[in-house]
Amino acid sequence: MMDEKLYNEILELMDELAEDTSIPRNVRKTSSDSKEKLQNGKESLDLKCATIISKLDDISNDPNVPSHGRAAIYTLISKLESLSKS
Repeated sequence: MMDEKLYNEILELMDELAEDTSIPRNVRKTSSDSKEKLQNGKESLDLKCATIISKLDDISNDPNVPSHGRAAIYTLISKLESLSKS
């Protein structure tokens, strides 16, 4: 059974990241694409989380991401890891 509260928290964080104009456009796009994938993907929750975590991990290394953006990405990764185990 999926943790609905955690799932909704993740979606909210993805929205915040996607709407933060101080964060580079490619990172905002990855966040909104990830949200869409999490909500609409056909594969299992584990696979969706793993794919999204991988993408977020890639963009967290972007030198143009401000520190608060990087912190938000790491928070998302952590919550996605928890969700995939629930």
